[in-house]
Amino acid sequence: MIATLSGTLTERAGDAIVIQTDGGVGYLVTLPLGVIERLPAVGTRVSLHTELVVREDGWSLYGFDHPLERAVFQRLMSASGVGPRLALAVLSALGPNRAVRSIRDRDIAALSTVNGIGKKKAERLVVELQDRFADLPVEAAAAPASPTAGAVRALAALGYAQSVAEAAVREAVAGGAGDDTAQIVRRALQRLAPTTSGGN
Repeated sequence: MIATLSGTLTERAGDAIVIQTDGGVGYLVTLPLGVIERLPAVGTRVSLHTELVVREDGWSLYGFDHPLERAVFQRLMSASGVGPRLALAVLSALGPNRAVRSIRDRDIAALSTVNGIGKKKAERLVVELQDRFADLPVEAAAAPASPTAGAVRALAALGYAQSVAEAAVREAVAGGAGDDTAQIVRRALQRLAPTTSGGN
């Protein structure tokens, strides 16, 4: 088994790259989208965790820049009906941490967003893989931004000073703007409009 691969990135095309080792051998490696996006420029040295998949129609090498990603790939392929391409699609669409959380939390909706996985297949994956994913360490999901924080950012993006945006959002919330970011922004803009007009 080829567990790791280090060398110079010499080619990249779509989801595949060529890494040439110091011994002069060039390996074609297929990667998930996230790894492709994090790759350095051609001509730079790279090091990847790899998984060699041997099938009757040929051998294929898949690469990952974190051991967790390779572990998720391996365990996804342990499910019936999941080959390397579908496992790669899951990692490309969800990333390793969200993929693990989706299996553990039975998040059928998230799994169904992956190309090639419908609702029934997502349900089957959860049943087959939930226990196999139990020991994988994942980062906690980032807490969603609060509606008020989102409203302040939106106003700042419109050119309002941070202090002005924060004050307008506080007034909008106090006036019963609710807990929807878009509604808070609308109410805040209504309160800012007279001030803006007066300054012109």
